[in-house]
Amino acid sequence: MLRALDIRDMLIIDRLDLQFRPGLNVLTGETGAGKSILLDSLGFVLGWRGRAELVRQGAEQGEVTAVFEIGPDHPAHAVLEDAGIPPGDELILRRINMPDGRKTAWINDRRCSGQVLRDLSETLVELHGQHDDRGLLNPRGHRDLLDDFAGAAPARDMVRTAWTARQKAAAAVEEAREKLEAARSEEEFLRHAVEELDKLSPEPGEDADLDMRRRTMQAAERIRDDVARAHALLGTDAAEGMLGEALRWLEGVSDTAAEALEPPIAALGRVLEELGEAQSGVERCLEALQFDTGELEDAEERLFAIRAMARKHGVAPDDLGTFADTLRERLAALDAGDANLADLEAAAKKTAAAYDEAAGALTALRTEAAGRLDAAVMAELAPLKMDRAVFATKLEPAEPGPSGRDAVAFTVATNPGAPSGPLDKIASGGELSRFLLALKVCLTGEDSQRTLIFDEIDRGVGGATADAVGRRLKALADNGQVLVVTHSPQVAALGAHHWRVEKRVADDMTLSSVTDLAPDDRVDEIARMLSGDKISAEARAAAKSLLDG
Repeated sequence: MLRALDIRDMLIIDRLDLQFRPGLNVLTGETGAGKSILLDSLGFVLGWRGRAELVRQGAEQGEVTAVFEIGPDHPAHAVLEDAGIPPGDELILRRINMPDGRKTAWINDRRCSGQVLRDLSETLVELHGQHDDRGLLNPRGHRDLLDDFAGAAPARDMVRTAWTARQKAAAAVEEAREKLEAARSEEEFLRHAVEELDKLSPEPGEDADLDMRRRTMQAAERIRDDVARAHALLGTDAAEGMLGEALRWLEGVSDTAAEALEPPIAALGRVLEELGEAQSGVERCLEALQFDTGELEDAEERLFAIRAMARKHGVAPDDLGTFADTLRERLAALDAGDANLADLEAAAKKTAAAYDEAAGALTALRTEAAGRLDAAVMAELAPLKMDRAVFATKLEPAEPGPSGRDAVAFTVATNPGAPSGPLDKIASGGELSRFLLALKVCLTGEDSQRTLIFDEIDRGVGGATADAVGRRLKALADNGQVLVVTHSPQVAALGAHHWRVEKRVADDMTLSSVTDLAPDDRVDEIARMLSGDKISAEARAAAKSLLDG
């Protein structure tokens, strides 16, 4: 509920502080007194896009503050949460406009953008009038309005869930189909590559092992002849033979010069023993250096084959095994692709069928609700002196989507047999106002959490019709808050609260003011609306009669 509206230096308003209440709030005044400025100012603080120059001439800035009361389950809380603004039972919106067009806004003393204000306004205020493209005249919102009337939220949620599942399943089919087509385009490569890799069968670490063996055999080939020569020089035909011969000669004369020859004979024995160990070591080395030249060729051939395969596929030699596994998986996926695709297509058909069933149920619910809405609106049109008009909710097939596959539009025909069309294209100003009011009466639930604003919706009607308009506005206000700008005394008389908007000139400056009318003042204002500037006794009597109901 809009509790307060404070306006400073906006157009012809210097200072205005209004305290609104629940029920039907009416604003009256002569044409040009500034009633529309009040709505412009409210629209400004709510972030609506309107006239560019709002700051009062000579003022440093214009400022509007609006205070709303919101309950704990009010949809405004979701907007506040998304904007990171702490919630509360009171919502204070403040917006400043500079003469150069710059605007600054706050919500509960937190800076915010105009978009956040506009998002909040959708939950706080609903404006209806002859030029309202935000409410009932906007066909883009007709489907949601019909769904609210039908209580279709659960069915629509089911459709949305089914749509999400259908889209996911369709995307999975498309992805699988693309992968399968891509795999088929490289099937020949995959089979040839896997065959080559299986034939080569490289092992992790094999490249390093082969390289070491190759280097060892190449080194052995270079040094083996030198080791063999050394082994020959150590043998019986060389060093060993000569040392043995020398030892035998010395041992042959050792009896004659025993003391002198004992040390050299012992040394020669040790030398021969060490020489034997050296020979054994050299022989072992020769044996280790023994290899088959064919083995070297085999090692080199496999090493080069592994490295060539690695270069071909752009991987490290040690990764060839893993790469081969990857290719096998792709090949297996290709081999199983048709079956997998068939399974996904079957699942997609099921989700599509589930969506069709949910969307069909929602269409049936909308169709039934459209009939009830048409009957309800037609019943409201009769007291509004439009009993010959025809209102129809038109459902047409639309592209499937998360909200179903129906396009909804409210259409009217002003007379039986006349062509029907959109509300804002067929109805005249006065007729349009009454169509909108009848439709709003039927669409508003018992617990409206938004303030409803009607801007001269009673234009072009009077007498009993104006009284019917007022009574419907009052009915709408019984469960919430309605603000109506009106020129109709019948409507004004039904208001629970009444403000008069006046224009005055002070110091060559035109200013607008708003007065909260006491009961006697209401009599005079309604009498003025009935008779004009000169208020007669008859007009006062008629005004009292209207106020007494």
